Amino acid sequence: MHQSGFVNIIGRPNVGKSTLMNALVGERMSIITNKPQTTRHRIIGLVSGDDYQVVFSDTPGVIEAPSYRMQESMNQFAFSTFEDADIMMFVTEPGEHYADDDPIIQRLQNVKVPFFLVINKIDTVDDGKVLELIKLWNDRISFTETIPVSALQKVNTERLMEVVMKYLPEGPAFYPKDQLTDRPERFFVSEIIREKILLLYQQEIPYSCEVIVTSFKDGETKKGEPLVRIGAEIFVARKTQKSIIIGKGGSAIKKLGMEARKSIEEWLESKVFLELHVKVKDNWRDDERSLKHFGY
Repeated sequence: MHQSGFVNIIGRPNVGKSTLMNALVGERMSIITNKPQTTRHRIIGLVSGDDYQVVFSDTPGVIEAPSYRMQESMNQFAFSTFEDADIMMFVTEPGEHYADDDPIIQRLQNVKVPFFLVINKIDTVDDGKVLELIKLWNDRISFTETIPVSALQKVNTERLMEVVMKYLPEGPAFYPKDQLTDRPERFFVSEIIREKILLLYQQEIPYSCEVIVTSFKDGETKKGEPLVRIGAEIFVARKTQKSIIIGKGGSAIKKLGMEARKSIEEWLESKVFLELHVKVKDNWRDDERSLKHFGY
């Protein structure tokens, strides 16, 4: 018998969905920062064995009051997971509050597939608080299973994987067994650059940027070592943002390039030559054509 299925992860921004998927897949599939709305797209991570394949799906956190069309698209990515799930995981954390009319709560109450309550960040509270949260949530919604975890510390993540396998339906593999994701390398390179923008720049700047990898060529150094030449464009929403990204005398973009190159080299396990350019695309977050071009 071969088991396979889509395990879709839902929750608000910054509750640790990406950290959880990375822990379950055992690879760095999604970028992680302590800033909300880090994940913008639906990202798939695959865990395969001889007789099973789990297709994990990490989604953007549901934004309660979207300010741009981009955020509306991010919400659509998140809510689409209710349509094709074989198993749903609702991730929450201590201190979160949901009103009864919250769209996530209303959708969870109508889920027909097995769905798990995953209380993340249990390392930040005592056991009594965890038990209180388990009772509080299960009095409200009839979850199939409840698993408290710390995705960051990998506490109970193996147990969560065991529970997933218990409910995984019978079915064929959806992807080649040696594949880790449905996304190309270019996508992850652009995500690494965007992660560095989130970490290095302040306030609105990271949320106004989008990154597109324009060239990705294998080559070699003068010494004959493998070298990947990558060109990427950083799009911003206003002219003033371009000068902030570049910095005085190009200092900021130079630092960004160095930080991004180091992480890309680790990820590709190869030397990298990275060239960054900054372009202005006025108010791209509200422009339908730009959003389609950026994959929203």
